[in-house]
Amino acid sequence: MSRRVVVTGVGLVSALGIGTEETWRNVKASKSGIARITQFDATAFTCQIAGEVKNFDPLCWIDKKEVKKMGRFIQVGIAASEFAMEAAGLKVKPEDAEMTGVYIGSGIGGFEVIEREHKTLLERGPSRISPFFIPATIVNLASGQVSMRTGAKGPNSATATACTTSAHAIGDSYKIIERGDADVMICGGAEACVTPMGIGGFAAMRALSTRNDDPERASRPWDKHRNGFVVGEGAGILILEELGYAIRRGAPIMAEIVGYGMSADAYHMTSPSEDGEGAFRVMRNALRDAKLDPSTIDYINAHGTSTELGDKIETVAVKRAFGDHAYKLSVSSTKSMTGHLLGGAGGLEAGITVLAIRDQIAPPTINLNEPDEGCDLDYVPHQARPLRIDHALTNSFGFGGTNGCLIFKRYAE
Repeated sequence: MSRRVVVTGVGLVSALGIGTEETWRNVKASKSGIARITQFDATAFTCQIAGEVKNFDPLCWIDKKEVKKMGRFIQVGIAASEFAMEAAGLKVKPEDAEMTGVYIGSGIGGFEVIEREHKTLLERGPSRISPFFIPATIVNLASGQVSMRTGAKGPNSATATACTTSAHAIGDSYKIIERGDADVMICGGAEACVTPMGIGGFAAMRALSTRNDDPERASRPWDKHRNGFVVGEGAGILILEELGYAIRRGAPIMAEIVGYGMSADAYHMTSPSEDGEGAFRVMRNALRDAKLDPSTIDYINAHGTSTELGDKIETVAVKRAFGDHAYKLSVSSTKSMTGHLLGGAGGLEAGITVLAIRDQIAPPTINLNEPDEGCDLDYVPHQARPLRIDHALTNSFGFGGTNGCLIFKRYAE
């Protein structure tokens, strides 16, 4: 029989706060973390706003001599991992090390390090490139650094599947525990690409909001006047444990993970098909994995990026997957407050979904003043609301047509 897997810790670092409870408190208060970019001079850019992690000091978690060996995505990933482990009361004991794994992804990795070292190459020559350039940059070093810091010697991996990265990392970790290859997984994703090339690249695709004079209202999923997404940064990490292991060590159980789906659109580099076929199949696959009828889902944390096509097509897919029950669901996009963390989005949003189950509160979609045509579901506009949530689903869709879906349930013995 498959082993049951539970969530015992959540660690969040976002534009809404450095720490899980601060982020969650600001989600419930409908606050926006979007503001003018401060990490570089963005005056020449068409998009000058982002969801930056404000006042982040890596020295609170990392020795000064080690900081230069890590890109910012690794630094926020370490911070979120420590928040998650503290919440779970988890310390890796030598006798448990081989059954404790780490699976943290990033869509892009150390973008700011690449930019900095490329500038060094051009201006000062190849001999001046930092010896820490590669390990500070590559995607799997978030997992590697957390493993070295915690002593976790079990499965160690990383995903890089665009905006689905974290969902895949969490779903894969769930299956690793379910089949008995680990008892504990520290999993999720981290991203930090509020950089000239990061913002400039997405802006060149005309994917970003240009509402520079009103940043707090720039991310507006499903709203008729949305004009693109807002880049965010940060990390979301979950502690997953085999149920019996969690009970034996007296861990706090926040929720149970029961379903994981994957699919591909096989359609276009950046756009989903108009019928939402790939998004529909990934939700169907997750429901099938969880052995749940669609009518059992109470809340969906949507991908909901605030793009014209994406929001409409996700709505189409939800209606296709849930039928009449789609109109009884609560659906929201917390990207309206945090911005889009790209490879870190699924981890942040999985964490928020677990907290929604814990506190029985549906997070809001802020800035939804005039729903677009066809966007007619209950998107929990403006304010969080009390809601009985027995089962919740969270969606992640990425460039290349890669999709991931996770289902969590309220834990019952």
